[in-house]
Amino acid sequence: MRNVRATAAVALAVAGALAVTACGSGEGGEAAAAEDQVLRLWHFESETSAMGIAWEEAIRVFEEETGATVEFEPRSFEQIRTTASQVLNSSEAPDILEYNKGNATAGLLSSQGLLMPLDDAVAEYGWDSQLAPALQTTARYDENGIMGSGSWYGVPNYGEFVEVYYNVDAFEEAGVEVPTTLEELEQVLQTFADQGTTPLAEAAAEYPLGQLWYQLALTQADRDFVDRYQLYTGEVDWQDEPISYATQTVKDWTDAGYISTDATGLTAEDAGTAFIRGEHPLFYSGSWWHNRFATEITDFEWGTFLFPADMAPGSAGNMWVIPTEARNPELAQEFIDITMRPEIQALIGNNGGVPVAADPSDITDEKSAELIANFNTLNERDGIAFYPDWPTATFYDDLNAGLQELLNGTSSPDEVQQQLGEQYRDGVADITG
Repeated sequence: MRNVRATAAVALAVAGALAVTACGSGEGGEAAAAEDQVLRLWHFESETSAMGIAWEEAIRVFEEETGATVEFEPRSFEQIRTTASQVLNSSEAPDILEYNKGNATAGLLSSQGLLMPLDDAVAEYGWDSQLAPALQTTARYDENGIMGSGSWYGVPNYGEFVEVYYNVDAFEEAGVEVPTTLEELEQVLQTFADQGTTPLAEAAAEYPLGQLWYQLALTQADRDFVDRYQLYTGEVDWQDEPISYATQTVKDWTDAGYISTDATGLTAEDAGTAFIRGEHPLFYSGSWWHNRFATEITDFEWGTFLFPADMAPGSAGNMWVIPTEARNPELAQEFIDITMRPEIQALIGNNGGVPVAADPSDITDEKSAELIANFNTLNERDGIAFYPDWPTATFYDDLNAGLQELLNGTSSPDEVQQQLGEQYRDGVADITG
């Protein structure tokens, strides 16, 4: 495999050499031809992650089938997020990169003309037939960069969602079973609290508690609420049942000992590792934890189940996007199509990821099959509801701060809702004008 893992400095040096060579008459044509057979690719997945493993194989297949060379340059999520607007508007733009989905990210770049519309490629390769409707939402953006309609500006090839991880051994010792209703879940939480255990591994300094808050709202909501909240199809009443129920329930669960007030200063890493150590029997968080738990939990048996509701936070994963300044968009499209093949999708699935177009019979790992079955169940009932912080560029921090105040008792549920409602409306107004 001729996979060139160029650093930024090497990439610049190569670009400079090509530019000088291009000044010569005969040799310039050869340099241009060579450049036409190079796919410059950025992504931020680790080599041992499900996507990293699958995409490494996709690179091998791509080079074998096309004869082109992949210049892969690893970039961190933060590197891409903070520099995208500048780099993608220059000659240094790659041909293809992994980019975050949502109005404030891919939507913003699409509205600035920095991403190439992919409608023709989607029709040619049939990617729309491989993606469930909810997964297409984050791939399409209108002229204002608002997701859900308009042209395709990206193609996701994996999914993600939030579910409940639980300690099977602890459940057996406590004499409880996997709940199928919200009432049964609260009975499970109460059983552990009565035994002196804080049942939920939780964190309010980062995303876990915000996602639980949103999940509780979803137990009282329907698709119309999600569309109003996420897609701005109508006003969101921050004193209405879904949000009021969610905020009050977080308060009630904290008072009942289901959630520790110490969570105000804990990160997602803190909560996840506490679950790994067996300190809490339940952890409500994303599918991105699955592979880590599979490799790091050795002292007890664990499993997963969907939160008892029709919908859950989740979405298509981050997307392949092609910059407007890409030199080889056709090669980029060929690479995307390879990552959608069943054999590449199976690699994602068997390594702890959530493929969007895998053949279920190709998934041989038992826990991975359970994970993917949960995701498919959500898709089949149109249950993918996106994430609570997506509507505005600042709402992730706003929501975390509000819930910290709720947990430590400095603000009441009504005060938190009023504050969050104002921040939400201001942020949406900044986007929609």
